[in-house]
Amino acid sequence: MAFPHLQQPSFLLASLKADYVNKPFAQRCQDLVKVIEDFPAKELHTIFPWLVESIFGSLDGVLVGWNLRCLQGRVNPVEYSIAMEFLDPGGPMMKLVYKLQAEDYKFDFPVSYLPGPVKASIQEHILPDSALYHNKVQFPPTGGLGLNLVLNPFEYYIFFFALSLITQKPLSMSLHVRTSDCAYFILVDRYLSWFLPTEGSVPPPFSCSPGGASPSPAPRTPAMPFASYGLHHTSLLKRHISHQTSVNADPASQEIWRSETLLQVFVEMWLHHYSLEMYQKMQSPHAKLEVLHYRLSVSSALHSPAQPSLQALHAYQESFTPSEEHVLVVRLLLKHLHAFANSLKPEQASPSTHSHATSPLEEFKRAAVPRFVQRKLYLFLQHCFGHWPLDASFRAVLEMWLSYLQPWRYASEKQPQSSDSQPRCVSEKWAPFVQENLLVYTKLFVSFLNRALRTDLVSPKNALMVFRVAKVFAQPNLAEMIQKGEQLFLEPELVIPHRQHRFFTAPTVTGSFLSPWPPAITDASFKVKSHVYSLEGQDCKYTPMFGPEVRTLVLRLAQLITQAKQTARSISDQCVESPPGRSFLSWLGFCPTDPNSYYPANDLDEMGQDSIRKTDEYLEKALEYLRQIFRLSEAQLAQLTLTLGTTQDENGKKQLPDCIVGEDGLILTALGRYQIINGLRRFEIEYQGDSELQPIRSYENASLVRALFRLSSAINRRFAGQMVALCSRDDFLGSFCRYHLIEPTLANRHLLSPVGQRQAASHARGPRLSLRFLGSYRTLLFLLLAFIVASLLCIRPLPCTLLLVLGYLLYAIAMTLLTERGKLHQP
Repeated sequence: MAFPHLQQPSFLLASLKADYVNKPFAQRCQDLVKVIEDFPAKELHTIFPWLVESIFGSLDGVLVGWNLRCLQGRVNPVEYSIAMEFLDPGGPMMKLVYKLQAEDYKFDFPVSYLPGPVKASIQEHILPDSALYHNKVQFPPTGGLGLNLVLNPFEYYIFFFALSLITQKPLSMSLHVRTSDCAYFILVDRYLSWFLPTEGSVPPPFSCSPGGASPSPAPRTPAMPFASYGLHHTSLLKRHISHQTSVNADPASQEIWRSETLLQVFVEMWLHHYSLEMYQKMQSPHAKLEVLHYRLSVSSALHSPAQPSLQALHAYQESFTPSEEHVLVVRLLLKHLHAFANSLKPEQASPSTHSHATSPLEEFKRAAVPRFVQRKLYLFLQHCFGHWPLDASFRAVLEMWLSYLQPWRYASEKQPQSSDSQPRCVSEKWAPFVQENLLVYTKLFVSFLNRALRTDLVSPKNALMVFRVAKVFAQPNLAEMIQKGEQLFLEPELVIPHRQHRFFTAPTVTGSFLSPWPPAITDASFKVKSHVYSLEGQDCKYTPMFGPEVRTLVLRLAQLITQAKQTARSISDQCVESPPGRSFLSWLGFCPTDPNSYYPANDLDEMGQDSIRKTDEYLEKALEYLRQIFRLSEAQLAQLTLTLGTTQDENGKKQLPDCIVGEDGLILTALGRYQIINGLRRFEIEYQGDSELQPIRSYENASLVRALFRLSSAINRRFAGQMVALCSRDDFLGSFCRYHLIEPTLANRHLLSPVGQRQAASHARGPRLSLRFLGSYRTLLFLLLAFIVASLLCIRPLPCTLLLVLGYLLYAIAMTLLTERGKLHQP
């Protein structure tokens, strides 16, 4: 594809748009590579916004672009390889970004597509608590619609790349796409490895000009005053870069701003989703006071400033539920950040070794997690724990949480693996991380306990989640470090003067990492309290993980685990004992049906005996890990087992739900309601009323049952006196009539309700004829088979009917004699 060098930019864009429709994907990408190489930045900047949108899709989700979230190498190998080569951090697209960056071009990005809290605060003219938005907000001219951010090419590209994960429609359930194999997931991994390297320095951009480093954006003065949610400082790094010469400049110090921008954009776009209350809770008292002063000044200057603010506050509270794909990408980010931060050498990781000789990349490694990620991740996890459905898809959130809790798994030095049964010990060097992330360990653990208490632990997937959490927290020395952190937070503040409470504020975690740090704090207790107060506020009510309240929840979970194990074994026994054709034989009457032995459907039934065995193994190990974490005694666990075993038979199928005895009978407890809802236990319910009036069953013909009931009722009314006289006789005829006209189980029935028992005492039913058995499909099938067999034996219908009646009479006489003989032997 050849373009004349004197071609106008509008013609270049029109030609590319026409090619986008008419040419195949591979040819389009080849043409784009040539355009990027041949054309100057002056002409390329006009096609850049269109090209970014055509790749990542539109921000409203209408256009899907290259559909990177579904593009997989094993499905579309050619398109996959071309797209990955074009979008690689060292590929043509990034070369275009750096080409435009060298000329200091700017692009407008609409604020309306930013995450809810950011959008609402900017619409209220309050600057969000992140250096990412400083000097970038552009107000529209008079009559214009909407606010825009003025971004440089690299920022514009990364904004679109990150937001495409959120704005595009969720993947259809019919598409079996493995997230870790798709192009988008692998591109995120490549960008993280390129701009946040665990080894070496950040690769410099392609040299587009002899000056080397791209200039940082010039400060912009906003058209209206902004209040700030935090104390922001100008990035010393960018100031440091701009004053260095290209000869002696360190490439890492020149280009580290790209790493800072990439991380801030990923965090802001992927983790900045929560309600207004949570956003306000995370602000420092100083920032809240600043916002209050700003709002008072605005309300005194404007006549009606409340309406736009109210609309913005509603935007804050828009419901947002992250997808499973979103969570998996965030987990990838966390794992790489741990590896990035832990790639510091031991002598560099120590705060005492800070000096001017330390490279900006090493400073960034120290600051990446605590100052950029920690606070927003905590709020994001809280949102997921509180809003995610109670199903197996929560496993994605769980693994993201557990990945953040274990930075030692991604440390550069690998500890030797111990035996399979004993996990390796957590080193004491991780105690500061545990203490500075105390709420992520303790409060979210309590949230998980509350979720686990509401799930069906008989399910293998739910049992696996409980096992995973228990195994992680049971790592040697981890529980002791968490308990030590709680003790530091809960100890009285006798040494710290009250005037120092002003430092219990949220640190500027999203500012430039070379911004001034707060004063060095040596007191460990002060560090932990600062962490908790910055996330939960000064008036937070902390529930200790090793306190009595949580211990009660753990004991309840242990009880449910024990009960779920018994239920899984019961289902396993029932599956082994029940042949495949049992339901059909029971319908024919050859096998007795026991409705009380039925268990609700569970994924155990679908996955077989191996899953039942795995479920039992998961629950057994989870119970052992919980015992280790909370130091539960064997006697306590044995007491739970004895409590569960008092109301069950050897197979656990006759367990009653947990209840207490009240004045009017049994009253369900909260545990009992949970057991009934999840099908773990049930009451034995049987029909206690008139057998003729019980509901019509699925194996009965409704019209025939009603007709037979009217016929038998007419006979009973007409011959009631004669029936009573016949049943009163002491001879064989009386016994024969009593066998047919009196319900044999009537005297043995007992009503469970004490109220119903008093009412039933006055209802005595006399002898009567019941023809309802003729309305059963099973009886009709037997009669049909009998007539078919008789016709094959050349027996006419009338003689066949007489033979059936005669056979029944013989059967009835034999049963009458056996019944009378049984009564004679009764005491």
